[in-house]
Amino acid sequence: MTDAPSPIAVDQLQFALPPVHESPGAERAYRKDRLAGVLRIFGRLGYEEGVSGQITARDPELADCLWTNPFGLPFARLTAADLVLVNEHGQVVEGRHRVNQAAFAVHAQVHRARPDAVAVVHTHSPYGRALAALGEPVEPITQEACAFYQDHALHSGCAGVAVDPDQGRRVAAALGPRKAVVLRHRGLLTVGGSIDAAAWWFLSMERCARVQLTARAAGEPIQIEHRDAIAIREQLGTDLVAWISFQPLWRQSQPPEHESPL
Repeated sequence: MTDAPSPIAVDQLQFALPPVHESPGAERAYRKDRLAGVLRIFGRLGYEEGVSGQITARDPELADCLWTNPFGLPFARLTAADLVLVNEHGQVVEGRHRVNQAAFAVHAQVHRARPDAVAVVHTHSPYGRALAALGEPVEPITQEACAFYQDHALHSGCAGVAVDPDQGRRVAAALGPRKAVVLRHRGLLTVGGSIDAAAWWFLSMERCARVQLTARAAGEPIQIEHRDAIAIREQLGTDLVAWISFQPLWRQSQPPEHESPL
């Protein structure tokens, strides 16, 4: 009988972590590439409704400037070159297209209130809107849902379309220090310390909404107890875990010959 093979040292095994950039220019290029890629993924998942839906990412160097998707162009075909840079007043300072002013009014206020948030995601996904129509939070009925336990809010403000900074401030106030908010009658909004994390929280919250609605239709879901829900949130609810969780979907979305580095 031959000897069992020796285990490989942990430090020799690959494990993706968020990159560290050598310059603001390199970080800007990375964020734009990530933002465009996330928009394409969301487009393929059907998370846009006509011209509704926006994802914003803070520029790493230019104060109060945000990169976002241009108004009226389909998510699924966007590239980094299509993105527009918008100042805090909603004015385009780089790019060739207009921006959705109603959506940007909310995003700008959320970014202002949350300097830790690199990205803000709000699109009109189907199950998020269904949950929002009920005015319900995500309940701790699965492990994944526990990532949002006592870390998201409900906002029951105006459901209409309005270019109103005050509405944005109310959304930001409802969000507070949390990772997500359910906007009544409108859907989900998530934030993250990276584009990947904010995107993952939105994807995960949308799936949690789907599971919750399905379970509710079948019976009475049994909630995870408070202490266990807190413990699970501490394990699964960080932006680092969200970034790591998003990487398989990111890699799957890239053509093998053009796969972007992690």
